[in-house]
Amino acid sequence: MSAVTEPRTTRSVWGRWWVRVLLALLLLSAVADIANTPDLLSRGAVSASLRFAVPIVLAGLGGLWAERCGVINIGLEGMMIIGTWMGAWAGFQWSPWVGVLAAVAGGAVFGAFHALMTVSFGVDQAVSGIAINVAALGLGRFLSSIFFEGQPGGGISQSPHVGQIGNVSVPGLAEALDPIASLETPVISDIAEIVIGVTTGVSLLTILAAALVFLSWWVLFRTSFGLRLRACGENPAAADSLGVNPNRMRYAALTVSGALAGLGGAFLVTVASSIYREGQVAGRGFIGLATVIFGNWMPGRLTIGALLFGFTDALRTRQETTMTALLIVGAVVFAFLTVRAIRARNRGATFAYAIAAVGLGWWFLGFGVVPSEFVGFAPHLTTLLVLSLAHQRIRPPQGIGVPYRRSEAN
Repeated sequence: MSAVTEPRTTRSVWGRWWVRVLLALLLLSAVADIANTPDLLSRGAVSASLRFAVPIVLAGLGGLWAERCGVINIGLEGMMIIGTWMGAWAGFQWSPWVGVLAAVAGGAVFGAFHALMTVSFGVDQAVSGIAINVAALGLGRFLSSIFFEGQPGGGISQSPHVGQIGNVSVPGLAEALDPIASLETPVISDIAEIVIGVTTGVSLLTILAAALVFLSWWVLFRTSFGLRLRACGENPAAADSLGVNPNRMRYAALTVSGALAGLGGAFLVTVASSIYREGQVAGRGFIGLATVIFGNWMPGRLTIGALLFGFTDALRTRQETTMTALLIVGAVVFAFLTVRAIRARNRGATFAYAIAAVGLGWWFLGFGVVPSEFVGFAPHLTTLLVLSLAHQRIRPPQGIGVPYRRSEAN
């Protein structure tokens, strides 16, 4: 019976997600028409969203690997910083692809160091992660003063020019869809713009990131290695009693976690830009951790969260009216949440959501302008809102953040 029921359950879950995606598309399309902001779903906005989302996806995957084996990796930010510096240094010395390999290696080393501190030496996981973040900032500046200062275009806070990873496009697809996109028909033209945006000028690292999402899902949920790793995150003592070495699995998971974060750093210097700059990571490691919680420790949902954050981040580079249109989106979303809270008879949530819906609607009708300071803060505000809305339905691994000692378990 279970063998028959499981595929139906999986199909129903995917069906619900497709319905949500369609409803979101209909909402954004309607808002773009009401607010007269065609740039909201343009191919440029979609392409920019991908560029901003990929580093967050990779950081989120790094956090997923770490937390699925029971270790909190707050050091993702520092591992991404090391990835940016290593990618810029090796990319400047040799080629961008060598820079990518160096960034992955640098991130993996710091991931293994996090494992050494937390697994072998018993250092608190949060303390170790914070130490890595602080050390990465200082190390990047120190190494830049040695290797970048005095080079053409380089300095103590930035690297010389680094080459970029190549882009690919689906031949003929943009030309075929351009007539449909130019019709300006709601939804249909928007879908054409989205398809053009995700198939034209796509970086090879973006394709690699998409493959890593699928690969992470397959390894973690369809292989015996992934089963052992997840068992160490749920109940390391039980896994140890069955012959699985939790410490060894955590070393492996944290090394992969650091490598993925380093790859996210490489993306920032070889795709999103062509140089290393101090402060370039800008909190993406922490936002990646937020996507892990938003995605309930699942790769696919994590990716959706990263795309959401990337979309709001990309709007900072678009027209100012595009950001204003999101006021309508926020008002509609909070109105929907108000109805759900009323049905659930949750008075506190009903009041909070209703106030938010009325406030956003009043802001749009009364002012219609989003201050530039708020636009810069939008990705971080989105992170806070998403976490506050998702906290009641999350199910973290039971052994997350808990150190394991075989002597204490016995």
